[in-house]
Amino acid sequence: MLREALGIAMAVTGVIIGAGFASGQELLQYFVAFGTKGIIGASAAGIMMALAGLAMLQYGSYYRAREHTAVFEGMTLMPWTSRILDAAVLVTLFSTGFVMFAGAGSNLQQQFGLPVWVGSGVMLLLVLAAGMLDVDKVSRVIGGITPFILVFLLIGSLYAIIAYGSEPGRDLSVVEGVTPALPVWWLSAVNYTGLALIMGVSMAIVIGGANLIPRSAGIGGLIAGILFGAFLVLGTIALLLTSGIVAGEDMPMLALIESIDPRLGVAMAFIIYGMIFNSALGLFYALGKRLTAKRPERYRVVFTAVTVAGFILSFVGFKTLVAHVYPVLGYFGIVLVAIMVVAWFRARGRISAESDRRNLLRTLVTRRLDPRMRFTKTDRRHLERAVDASNVDDADLADAVYSEVVEELRADEEVDFPEYEVAEGDSAADAAVQAAADAEVVYPDSEEEGETAPRDA
Repeated sequence: MLREALGIAMAVTGVIIGAGFASGQELLQYFVAFGTKGIIGASAAGIMMALAGLAMLQYGSYYRAREHTAVFEGMTLMPWTSRILDAAVLVTLFSTGFVMFAGAGSNLQQQFGLPVWVGSGVMLLLVLAAGMLDVDKVSRVIGGITPFILVFLLIGSLYAIIAYGSEPGRDLSVVEGVTPALPVWWLSAVNYTGLALIMGVSMAIVIGGANLIPRSAGIGGLIAGILFGAFLVLGTIALLLTSGIVAGEDMPMLALIESIDPRLGVAMAFIIYGMIFNSALGLFYALGKRLTAKRPERYRVVFTAVTVAGFILSFVGFKTLVAHVYPVLGYFGIVLVAIMVVAWFRARGRISAESDRRNLLRTLVTRRLDPRMRFTKTDRRHLERAVDASNVDDADLADAVYSEVVEELRADEEVDFPEYEVAEGDSAADAAVQAAADAEVVYPDSEEEGETAPRDA
């Protein structure tokens, strides 16, 4: 479970740490501008994000959501509330998506002096290519890049604390040259949490929906929120201590890393670019899935159209977009945070029961497909009852469980589970059961293979 949760956490962290966070621009305007009070605000934002991460990932898994409306409709009592949240998220996905393209252009311009359109154009091609993958592969791509930015954020933060943290008589309560995004530090912290959530909620729900067990998904969301909060505080402290160096930069964290060593600056430029790619991919992927929820066959066309449109709109300017677009979106996010967390507290008992039910399903299906185990008539009755009692569609749940167990058996060196294809009109569960009849136990120390345990199927 922990390994699965860590993979989920890396993917979700990669979505919510986007251009503004990784570059330091969001931290500068939302927290550093308030001096030492900004550190308190960053800590509060981290706590709120950890709770929200737990809720949105568990909800995604509980509903087996392929896009966010399934969760919004399930957690709200009134249809109009769901529609308003849906509209706010759609606007956010598109607006912050073209902010990511702007950040990609600013990143390479600041580090290498390239025209803005070069960085944005390359990002467009990368997002279009990766957006054609399925959700599991998209999650792995995003999660694979995340550890690099976390390492470099840690390096920059520790350097700033060691090199600048002991200057005597320095007043950090006021920071010159930085305009805050909002007038009060506590409102800025709440608004930023709302912003981060509304930017990441749609893709986070999709990632949660791709995971069978709500408990594992929730732990992944909690870890993601804790990581986000920890690096939010460290980054705020680092930029506060070095505000005299980084205040006027589009990419303040990049400027900090470059001040340590120009070679690290080059590496950081590419890593930030990778994190911008993570967020842009997550935003436009989730937007494409939502817009084609009723006609999934049109996903690629719609995804391409909205991504290209976002690229065109990105030339307004990165710093300007962060200052004017983000605070408005943050207020919508505050409403979403409140509704989601309250709804999760009310539903956590049902979610926990469903986690136990799906763990039981996985155990029973493993007995049915594993040639080393016995599957009895009693097991069959328990399996049918568990599927019927679940909150999601029986066929979809069965296919998901059987497919996951097949993957585990194929990875097991003691089992030779045959390849199979799902025929048209058939289900993945039926195909897996038929293939299981030919599954064999592998005995590495013996020439004998093919012995199977007796089963009452």
